[in-house]
Amino acid sequence: MTTHLTGADSPGADQQGADHPGADSPSAAWRALDPRTIAVHCAWMAAPLASLALTALATGGRLGSRAWITLAAIAVSFACVTVTGLISWSRTRYRVTADSFELRTGLFTRRLRAIPLHRVRNVDLTANPVQRLFGLVVLRAGTTGAGGGRELTLEALTRPAAERLRAELLARAGTGDTADEPVLSTGDPRWLRYAPLTFWVFGGVVAAVGAVWRVLDDLGVQPWRIGPVRRAFEDFGNSALWLTIPLALLAVAAVGGVGAVVLYAENWWRYRLEWADAGTLRVRRGLLTTRSVSIERARLRGAVLREPMLLRAGGGATVRAVASGLGDCEENRTRSTLLPPAPRAEALRVLTGVLARPAAPAAPAENSVGEALFDRPELTRHPRVALRRRVMRGMVWVVVPVTAVLAVLGALLTPVLLYCAGGFLLVATPVVYALARDAYRALGHGLAGGHGGHLLIRSGTFSRDTVALDRRAVLAWTFTDSPMSRRAGVTTLTAAVAAGEDGYRIPDMAAGEAAAFAHEAAPGILDEFLAM
Repeated sequence: MTTHLTGADSPGADQQGADHPGADSPSAAWRALDPRTIAVHCAWMAAPLASLALTALATGGRLGSRAWITLAAIAVSFACVTVTGLISWSRTRYRVTADSFELRTGLFTRRLRAIPLHRVRNVDLTANPVQRLFGLVVLRAGTTGAGGGRELTLEALTRPAAERLRAELLARAGTGDTADEPVLSTGDPRWLRYAPLTFWVFGGVVAAVGAVWRVLDDLGVQPWRIGPVRRAFEDFGNSALWLTIPLALLAVAAVGGVGAVVLYAENWWRYRLEWADAGTLRVRRGLLTTRSVSIERARLRGAVLREPMLLRAGGGATVRAVASGLGDCEENRTRSTLLPPAPRAEALRVLTGVLARPAAPAAPAENSVGEALFDRPELTRHPRVALRRRVMRGMVWVVVPVTAVLAVLGALLTPVLLYCAGGFLLVATPVVYALARDAYRALGHGLAGGHGGHLLIRSGTFSRDTVALDRRAVLAWTFTDSPMSRRAGVTTLTAAVAAGEDGYRIPDMAAGEAAAFAHEAAPGILDEFLAM
């Protein structure tokens, strides 16, 4: 038997429980997971069984050899998963000592993982529909350290046990007692009207159709040979395309809109954003799959007001946190959302609560920061040459290539494409100019408050982002230019932050002002370069 001791952050985190101070206390006893987790692990079989049922319906009950092989594989997998789940459950134990959170797993190869409690940054609870059916949740304790973030996951605990463990971990991590902080935001059913103003109106339909098509193809079923599908394609091809194509797009938009509303409701039903205690910001949400994400105030580096084009046209916006300890890039995008698509006024109110600093005993809290920074921000405009650069990019990367391709194909195949090339040129040129002008008008940067204030960055047209970064969180500056940008007298300044997307760009700002602005925003970083 081999024993592996692995620490999430420091060598001293991996000692046996008896070596820890307080290991003899009741909370230091080894605890087991709930045995119902074994049934949860077998829930994955629902998808292949449902696919087999659909295949049987599509083929009139005539299953091919691939389907029978799949059924046999499911049966074998069920036995293996059950046995493995029993062994894993019986050999998994966890405990909380005076200074660490420990997880012990393994049968032949024993593994003990431990993370110091003072490095615990967030404790999240999630539960998918199957876990909710059994009354279970998954607990994830996230940390930060010199080697990057770490995470311990317990699958699965009863909700009361998970709530008690989360409170215990956060209390021992020193996040502070529960504060009498107001709730920042709660969900409103009227926000569902913003759901169709998202990418999922069309992208969700394409993704769903592609997933079903791939599953049927893997089972040996050719979707285009199914009767209703074949007849639909034949009727579409034999109809007037000038009428059927717009109708098809409207149908896709309608289905996508309904799907977007359903997805929005599933993700954000019972949404609640609050300061769980003096040092922890918590987001709770979910209809079928419940989620609870905690962000430590000390790890909060700022916030982003995101306004995609369609959502902006509808008067809506979303809010994301710029915080460390939320996992990799993909996890950060999912867990950093503080507010779903909602009215812009609500987004500003959330930013006010998130960015406000705790008040001193004799001083009021800085409660107007969200309104001051995002509602009427006084940002420095970028030079006019930035507009010209955006127009040129649109012409070079969109208008000219598409027009050239249509013109060449028209010369080689049919003159109709020559007319299409001319029409595209006439339509695309003003559209590109309008988009470039909108992107230019969005450009801006500025500072708010003293050294403890915020760095403001605004850019984008398809997704307009206004970023407020804590100026003390800026670790480095990067100046990026090219021969064309140097000739135009502009440069791109990037603020490196150990949180969120790691770097936030200020594109096409005046080159002569970049160094002075960077020095004012984060004094001390450029001192040795400015002295040269």
